[in-house]
Amino acid sequence: MFFDWLKQFMPRGLYGRAALILIVPVVSIQLVVSVAFIQRHFNRITVQMTEAVVVELDYLARQVDAARTAEAAREAIAPLLEPLALTVDLPGVAPVEDSRQWRDLTGGRVTQTLRAGIGGLTGVALDKDQRRVVLGIDTLHGPMRVSFDRLRVSATNPHQLLVLMLLTGLLMTVIAYVFLRNQLRPIRRLARAAEAFGKGRNEPYRLAGSTEVRAAGKAFLDMRARIERQMEQRTMMLSGVSHDLRTPLTRMRLELSLMEDAGARAALEKDVEDMERLVNEFLSFARSDALEGTPEPVNPVTLARELAENAARAGLVVELGELEDVGEMPMRPVPIRRALENLLANANRYGELARLSVVTGRRDVRFVVEDDGPGIAPGDREQALKPFARLDAARNQDRGSGVGLGLAIADDIARGHGGRLRLGDSAELGGLKVELILAG
Repeated sequence: MFFDWLKQFMPRGLYGRAALILIVPVVSIQLVVSVAFIQRHFNRITVQMTEAVVVELDYLARQVDAARTAEAAREAIAPLLEPLALTVDLPGVAPVEDSRQWRDLTGGRVTQTLRAGIGGLTGVALDKDQRRVVLGIDTLHGPMRVSFDRLRVSATNPHQLLVLMLLTGLLMTVIAYVFLRNQLRPIRRLARAAEAFGKGRNEPYRLAGSTEVRAAGKAFLDMRARIERQMEQRTMMLSGVSHDLRTPLTRMRLELSLMEDAGARAALEKDVEDMERLVNEFLSFARSDALEGTPEPVNPVTLARELAENAARAGLVVELGELEDVGEMPMRPVPIRRALENLLANANRYGELARLSVVTGRRDVRFVVEDDGPGIAPGDREQALKPFARLDAARNQDRGSGVGLGLAIADDIARGHGGRLRLGDSAELGGLKVELILAG
């Protein structure tokens, strides 16, 4: 429970946590040394020095009390003042209470020791001038004001040592931070390269840093090369197969044009059209991994309007919903356009109306496609994103058949931009709600 509460105050970044690991031991050591040793050591020295002065002041007070008159008392102690380095006024205006400044760390011990060793002490003043100690003693000849140098009862102020420790600690922390930054820099470069690869970009990365970081970097480079090789092989395979199928389909269409039976010819031509459409979906699926083109600034709202206009010219029923203008953002317009066209075509295939919106999240931009069709059950949505998935029970097959690649293509393109595809229910239209989320 305590550790869970403490976690919310801990830094989340690697720099912050590493700095905390460095600073906490340094500060702890300084506190332990300053409190457990330095302050106690200086306090003990202060008591010893003050006890020596107490002996002198007690002897001085006894000499004053032994004299018959105040004048005789002054004459009796006059030879003692210079050797003892004391200034005495008899009678004099003496302090009547103890006082010291708040920053005086050893003043309390000085006052306590003086009161314990000197009888008739009226007050000790340490606040007016920390370089002098002024005190008052009741004698038979009136109040006696005594002052002497503060260095006689206090050792050199320990603040100097504390400041030296603090400056040394700061210097060592800065040096450690510089070395730490050099060790963390390769990790941050590796994170940037991995994030860029997740968005479909190949950011240059070279091995650097400690042995462990180099090992992680080499594993990332090997993984990236292996994934790129597999993507290239899959793209080439699907493209080759789909391309080779076009030749027999073209021959079949030519032979159908020569058939005299119009009824049989129409049915076969419909089958050939379906096969060509499936081949085009295979090609789109193959190109979704390739993510052709380089990222360029694109305005999502402008793209949404263009897609709605193109869909209307193609005979689709598409309306524009909420359009939040977020300005331009980097994306590959060709794959994104292909993904949204697939989603709009699916929405019109399984429903009467499709709606395209652009909304913004905390760190992302979302293209939202909604329809008024039957939708997809929550338990089937994860399966629907897989290639070649067919949810015949959930979708209206009277509107056309498909190979089950539309959502998979859009999901691949979204992930290639560092985002994802999310399925839900349309609150207003009652059908499926598809959000193509792109990292901002």
